[in-house]
Amino acid sequence: MTEEFSFEFAGEHNVISEGKNGWKLELNKISWNGRAPKYDIRSWSEDHKKMGKGITLTDDELKSLKNLLNQIELG
Repeated sequence: MTEEFSFEFAGEHNVISEGKNGWKLELNKISWNGRAPKYDIRSWSEDHKKMGKGITLTDDELKSLKNLLNQIELG
């Protein structure tokens, strides 16, 4: 059984990286099923009609992730 859902972008598309197939890994703010928008990280097709698996974060979760990332030293 396939469950119907809706989504609406609530801001610009923030590209993290682009794959060889044209799909882009993006950080966006998206309203899922008419709910309050949340931050979302996932891959999208060029026309934004198809999506890959991703993760959705509240404002507080994104702030916490940002703080953790700031602590990582990249070499």
